[in-house]
Amino acid sequence: MSDTDLCFMPATELAARIARRDVSSVEVTTEVLAHIAALEPTLNAFATATPELALEMAAAADKKLAKGDSLGVLHGVPTTIKDLVDVGGLPTERGSYIHKGNIAQNDTAFVSRLRTAGAVFLGKTTTSEFGWKGVSHSPLTGVTSNPWRVGFNAGASSAGAGAGAAAGFGPLHHGSDGAGSIRMPAHFCGVFGLKPTFGRIPNVPVRNNDQVSHNGPLTRTVADAALMLGVMAGPEPLDHYSLESPPADYAGELGNGIKGKRVAYSADLGHAKVDENIAAIVADAVRAFDDLGVQVESSSPAFGPDGPEIVRYFWAAHELELAKYLPEFGTRMDPGLVACIEDARNSSAVEYVTMRSRKLAYIEAIHRYFEEWDFLLTPAVSVAAFPAERLQPAHWPQHDWDWLSWAEFSYPFNMSGNPSAIVPAGFTEDGLPVGLQITGKRFDDLGVLQAAAAFEKARPWAQHRPALANSST
Repeated sequence: MSDTDLCFMPATELAARIARRDVSSVEVTTEVLAHIAALEPTLNAFATATPELALEMAAAADKKLAKGDSLGVLHGVPTTIKDLVDVGGLPTERGSYIHKGNIAQNDTAFVSRLRTAGAVFLGKTTTSEFGWKGVSHSPLTGVTSNPWRVGFNAGASSAGAGAGAAAGFGPLHHGSDGAGSIRMPAHFCGVFGLKPTFGRIPNVPVRNNDQVSHNGPLTRTVADAALMLGVMAGPEPLDHYSLESPPADYAGELGNGIKGKRVAYSADLGHAKVDENIAAIVADAVRAFDDLGVQVESSSPAFGPDGPEIVRYFWAAHELELAKYLPEFGTRMDPGLVACIEDARNSSAVEYVTMRSRKLAYIEAIHRYFEEWDFLLTPAVSVAAFPAERLQPAHWPQHDWDWLSWAEFSYPFNMSGNPSAIVPAGFTEDGLPVGLQITGKRFDDLGVLQAAAAFEKARPWAQHRPALANSST
């Protein structure tokens, strides 16, 4: 076994090996921490690293195993948490000087579940300021690099999670997604990302952004995401949007396949610009479904062209909550975020309610579309990774804050709440990852995972590692 094998080993295998005492949690955690220490100065994936806590939790896991106590499904497995949610006793700074030094008092609900299941916390991963943009940079933590190209965008506000998953910083990484922030890092970093059905994983406290924020896993395999989702999911009284139903047996039913399912493919949702190299790689990936017992039909969803105006209005409007910080912190905030807030200042309540009616009609149209289809395949993102100091690639239209122009495939399913996953689909000629998005009917998280697992079996990807990730050996 090489020095990095434990760092890249799936959680499904690690948990089994730890339970059999083939390897201890302390041994695994020590290897992962050494790997992180070697690469972290280059990648900058952690807002707060917690090596002492991780070793303490790993030792406690080994002691529990030695005593013969019952084990959780993630017993002794290294895990990271994005720095937009609370882990009791650790900073929650949200990539902003506004919250610098803030210490969380308690775990948020799903973090408690991960703790109970035996996960070992490596630390809090980086996010853009308040998760507002699709680029891996914040005023507080600086640039988080893509492991495939140092200095390039690792994608959206779960950038540290995506970079950590790709670089072998353990197998399990929590992300959150308000307009693609799980799925964009998965695309840019060449890993698997799942945005579950809205409410499947609780948000505590409930977010004040019109029910678009989803929590979910970023992993190197579909099975690991299924395992992590099964722990995080379930009803929570403090989140009145959380779904009542308990988690399905995601891991146990993962291999059931998708034969006979109705699958649509849209290259542009009827309006989106996509770079030619991305379009070609995604189109080739779609052809893999021909061998999975389904017939894929091209589609141009009628709802697609209505999305851009709606999302841009609400993306700015919901940042207005931060306007109160501008007098004190404006010069230390992300300039794009400040511009976004300023653009929304003159919006009226009448405009908001009118746009909300349009948004609700748009959401209904999405769900009516899925009455005809089980899955919709699209590109994940319109571009490959680009320099992280930019808000848009150099060859795209420039704007003070609108990064959404290259991410038109994500936000529709935040507004509608449908489950949506990114599977690695290939690489550009420059060696940068490209993702395929699989979206399913609302509540069919299991179906999306099964479709992703079927594709993974046909076109495996976990064997690919960034060259940087082997440089710590």
